[in-house]
Amino acid sequence: MYQCSSTISRKLTVLKNNLGWSTVKRQVHFACIVIIGMCALAEAHDIVTTPVTWDREISRIFYSRCVACHREGSRAFSLMQYQETFPWRTAIKEEVLERRMPPWGAVKGFGDFRNDQALTPEELELLTSWSQGGSPEGEEKDFPAKDKLNEMMKESAWFDAEAEASHSAHQPGAIAVKGDFKLLKTFKLDGLLAKSVPPGSYQIIAELPDGRIEPLVWLDDYKEQFGHPFLYRAPLELPAGTVISGIPPGATIFLLPEEKK
Repeated sequence: MYQCSSTISRKLTVLKNNLGWSTVKRQVHFACIVIIGMCALAEAHDIVTTPVTWDREISRIFYSRCVACHREGSRAFSLMQYQETFPWRTAIKEEVLERRMPPWGAVKGFGDFRNDQALTPEELELLTSWSQGGSPEGEEKDFPAKDKLNEMMKESAWFDAEAEASHSAHQPGAIAVKGDFKLLKTFKLDGLLAKSVPPGSYQIIAELPDGRIEPLVWLDDYKEQFGHPFLYRAPLELPAGTVISGIPPGATIFLLPEEKK
C-alpha cells in the first residue's frame, strides 16, 4: 500500500506543476479513487494463499460433480475450463456450501444412496480453500487427461440423465405408484425415480407390516430438469403388506427393482 501512496503523491505534483492548483482540486478526488482502486485490485489479484489449484484438485471435483450439466450444449453454462470457472468461483462456493448445488433434490441423510452427488467434507474444504485463497490455475501437467475427464463426467448422476430415467422407468418389474400403495408381494427395492413432483418438501416412507418405518426419500426442491434415480447403497427388502406413503398429489414414484445380473 506504501507504493500506492507514493504513486498518488507523484500524480498530485505533476498535476499541480502543469495544470495549476485549481485544476488539481477539481481532479484530485477522481484521480485518488482510480489509483487506489487500481492498487487494491492489483494487490487482491496477486495474493494466493492456498496450495489448492484448478489443474490438480478442483477440476477433478467439477468433472465428477458439475460438468455433466455445465458444459457446451447441455443444461447450464460451461464450467469445463479454468477461464470459464474463475469468474464464478465465489458464487459456486456459496451454492455448494448451501447444498443448492449439485441439485440433488433430496434431504441428505434420509435414505442412503450410492449415487449421492453431494460433495464430501474433504471436497468442500478444498473448494472453499481454492475460492478464498486466490483461485490459482496451477500447472498444466497436473490437469487430467481427456479420457480420464470423460470417465469422471460419465460417473455423474446427470450424465445422459434422460435416457437413464427412461430406462429405469421401463425396466422389467418397475412399479409406478401414485398416492399410498400397498405391496401385495415381497419387493427388493433398488431405488426410486420421481416424476411430476410439485414444488415443496415430501417425505416418502415405507411402513412395514410389523410397524417399522423405513425412510425412502425426502424430496426437497426437486426439479425434474435435473431428475435422476435415487439408488440405494444396498437394496431394501420390503415384505408383502408394506405400505408406501407420502407421495404428493399428481406425482408418480417408480419403485425400481434390483436388476438381475
